Amino acid sequence: MAPVTEVLPRVLLVEDEAELAAMLAGLLAEEGYAVDVAPDGHTGLHYGLTRAYDVAVLDRGLPAVEGLDLLRRLRRNGITTPVLVLSALGNPADRVAGLDAGAEDYLAKPFDIDELLARLRALRRRHLDTARTLPVRGGAFDLDAREVHTDAGPVALSQREADLLATLATRPRQVFSREDLLALSFPEAENPIVVDTYVHYLRRKLGRSVIDTIRGRGYRLGAP
Repeated sequence: MAPVTEVLPRVLLVEDEAELAAMLAGLLAEEGYAVDVAPDGHTGLHYGLTRAYDVAVLDRGLPAVEGLDLLRRLRRNGITTPVLVLSALGNPADRVAGLDAGAEDYLAKPFDIDELLARLRALRRRHLDTARTLPVRGGAFDLDAREVHTDAGPVALSQREADLLATLATRPRQVFSREDLLALSFPEAENPIVVDTYVHYLRRKLGRSVIDTIRGRGYRLGAP
């Protein structure tokens, strides 16, 4: 059996101050995140629209696309990644502007590193607690009821089917290898063939397009 690659929580860091960005990227990596650094708003927007993240840290005074404009564009495109704005603009009016633009939290520079990391952990917990219904191809997946609500009515899933679909739906743009899905959704199993089996079961219940096969790489959630 091939070694399993650990799937780390992913953070998008949009910061144009190179020294600060490098320092934060190192700290976040030590905290257990996979970090993508964008040095300007244009790159940050591209990453935010094309990659899946668990949380994002966003500066305001960015070149190319200003931070709050970037945030508004993400929200208009349906990106719900929780965002913490990190900015030298820290008066109450600035905080209100950031929250109104769609941020979940706002922290002024200079900041305490431990507080920043704690706020990111809290953001991830709140996001996971509230994201109990996830969009999937042809419907909405109710995690608690283990049902996909479609135009034709609810489709009940087994626990194993639900575990696999939840793994894919929580990171809809990510391609998972069979080994990753085995570790994340079927930790008691040893043979990756179980992943293929439950992909087949989900497609039989929800339609073939609910899960995409990415040749040579694995599986990804079908586009809602």
